Amino acid sequence: MAMRQTPLTCSGHTRPVVDLAFSGITPYGYFLISACKDGKPMLRQGDTGDWIGTFLGHKGAVWGATLNKDATKAATAAADFTAKVWDAVSGDELMTLAHKHIVKTVDFTQDSNYLLTGGQDKLLRIYDLNKPEAEPKEISGHTSGIKKALWCSEDKQILSADDKTVRLWDHATMTEVKSLNFNMSVSSMEYIPEGEILVITYGRSIAFHSAVSLDPVKSFEAPATINSASLHPEKEFLVAGGEDFKLYKYDYNSGEELESYKGHFGPIHCVRFSPDGELYASGSEDGTLRLWQTVVGKTYGLWKCVLPGKNFYSKLSNRAS
Repeated sequence: MAMRQTPLTCSGHTRPVVDLAFSGITPYGYFLISACKDGKPMLRQGDTGDWIGTFLGHKGAVWGATLNKDATKAATAAADFTAKVWDAVSGDELMTLAHKHIVKTVDFTQDSNYLLTGGQDKLLRIYDLNKPEAEPKEISGHTSGIKKALWCSEDKQILSADDKTVRLWDHATMTEVKSLNFNMSVSSMEYIPEGEILVITYGRSIAFHSAVSLDPVKSFEAPATINSASLHPEKEFLVAGGEDFKLYKYDYNSGEELESYKGHFGPIHCVRFSPDGELYASGSEDGTLRLWQTVVGKTYGLWKCVLPGKNFYSKLSNRAS
């Protein structure tokens, strides 16, 4: 008998959840941050979804959010023309980085010393967080608003996506190395350092490329328009969600659809695997985050698997007699 997937629902947001990110695994577990159009990004315990705190200070929708590896800092990108850096332990705002237009994406370097931002003004900016008063380095070349920008290759390169183009940049020379053009809008991009894999979604396609060369590796077609996809840390599975409110789980090697679940009451905007691969989180138009088990029925976090054993059946038979 197939086990039923029971997601954990994380409420608290009042508008659509448009981005989420996990920290690395720390001595205190791992953590989850969510960006929401209500302007109030939230921090949660990653394995349970328990609310830890809300970062207060933005005056517009928050489009992007991220945590550094050890979950000591958070960064957010917002429609109020700012990116903010926060102390993720105390919740205090550390700095506000003014931009000239809506900011959509933020990403820390591995050492947390630099922050990469991108947004509607088509510029990539690199801020030295140890010199917040210094002007950021700027990289131009995008022809439409930047949706996602990520450090890659041990921070030596940058990946960025606008409407229909993904670009690879050299950090040292600030020049474009290569670009990919798509015939429809790119909806999401995820970078997997182990193996240098880039996951791109557009239309109903989930495409995998080399993050070093941008060469194609493989691609899958989903039954509906996909807004986000994530690859399991051990590259066994991938999950995707989009316009039909469903989450799809695929075998990464064969492309076979393994499961699909409907739990949200609106389109899914973002989905990510936890750093240990035990669960994945999804954020939706319905204002909730949901946590789903990678292996249904396993005891993990708040999920407790109790299988009926011999004693259970003997008690039943004794009671019947």
